[in-house]
Amino acid sequence: MAAANEKSRMMHLNLFLMGCGHHKGAWRHPNSSVERLGDISYYEQLAQTAERGKLDAVFFADGQSAGNVSDGSPWFLEPLTAMAAMSRATDEIGFISTVSSTFYTPFHAARMMASLDHISGGRMGWNVVTSMFDVEARNHNYEAMPVHADRYRRADEFVDAVLKLWDSWAADALSFDRFGHYADPDKVKPINHQGEFFLVDGPLNVPRPPQGHPVLFQAGASEQGRELAARRAEAIYAVAYDLPAAQDYYRDIKRRVNAAGRGVDVPIMPGLVTYVAATEAEAKAKQRELDELLPAEASLRQLGIYTEQDCMNWNLDAPVPALPSLDAFTGPKGRYSTILRIIDTEQPTVRQLLGRLAAGGGHCTMVGTPEQIADKMELWFRSEGADGFNLMPPSLPAGIEDFVDQVVPELQRRGLFRTEYQSRTLRGHLGLAKP
Repeated sequence: MAAANEKSRMMHLNLFLMGCGHHKGAWRHPNSSVERLGDISYYEQLAQTAERGKLDAVFFADGQSAGNVSDGSPWFLEPLTAMAAMSRATDEIGFISTVSSTFYTPFHAARMMASLDHISGGRMGWNVVTSMFDVEARNHNYEAMPVHADRYRRADEFVDAVLKLWDSWAADALSFDRFGHYADPDKVKPINHQGEFFLVDGPLNVPRPPQGHPVLFQAGASEQGRELAARRAEAIYAVAYDLPAAQDYYRDIKRRVNAAGRGVDVPIMPGLVTYVAATEAEAKAKQRELDELLPAEASLRQLGIYTEQDCMNWNLDAPVPALPSLDAFTGPKGRYSTILRIIDTEQPTVRQLLGRLAAGGGHCTMVGTPEQIADKMELWFRSEGADGFNLMPPSLPAGIEDFVDQVVPELQRRGLFRTEYQSRTLRGHLGLAKP
């Protein structure tokens, strides 16, 4: 039975949208779409390409500050607003947006996500994050980010309140009886939530979403993040530099989900950067072309954000200076642990590390032919490294077009990925039950 289940198991693939691509130099390329970042048709076309490839979903991260705008910014249109339009330009692909439990309130988030689930016909997911930077906090009435443990306690309560709000309407509450009730008042209930962080009476003022609950994604590498993911998440994003790191995380999370007594399969999708071409040499040339567009100052600034160090005077051609241990690091631990692993494994110079982080910030990078990339993806998939991948094209739209036109057919040929959608909801794509 296990062998049969393994044979029928299919990868999950999401397109992670990020400006002109995940490579920090992509917007500088002469063929980039940088002038179109405020044009909704650009995002609609990217979603249509992903749908042509039968991908599960399109994912938008989110940020709450502008950053150094001279370096290029992935933020232009607010993600939930953009997804309302993108869902109308597509029929089957899902949509996932980051929602900050530190800056949103449960009622606001529940209302927006329920509305989008209705607009899209049941194709929405939400990626719950606690946010990370003080510069974001100061845009939301905080002097600095709350401490890590407090953020995760708030996130747990936030999720609980949102789910209660979606459940405040029974699935059959709406009657539309023109001579009686619009909705049965006995099937619309207050939630009377009173916790450490939130007071929410309810009920929600949007009827129950088509999926019951939009799909809950989560990503967390810290102990609190892993525990929250194991108890709450229906699908998980991960950062993994190589297969051993992916396997460690995968096995740990699966163990925690089982220990939580949930009895469900929670797909785990590491980020994946791909450079695809007919030959390996051509693929490496694509990578090199983008790397050469990367300005050193912007790269050092980004590295400083990732490591909480002042990197601006580091010698580009010297070894990377000693960094604090993971236990001593107070920032987001997932990417930082990846940087430490790259340094330990590759012993790079500062310049080499910047190139390695230029696309995807340390996520797995695969460079080669469609067959070579499919080989590596299959290895991860078959070896408890991933249930699928969160695709992070280094350039857009070319990166996702290359993947859809060249890698997806190879995955389909191997029986690893769907050839047609079997569902019209995101829950259906992911094989998740409706609550």
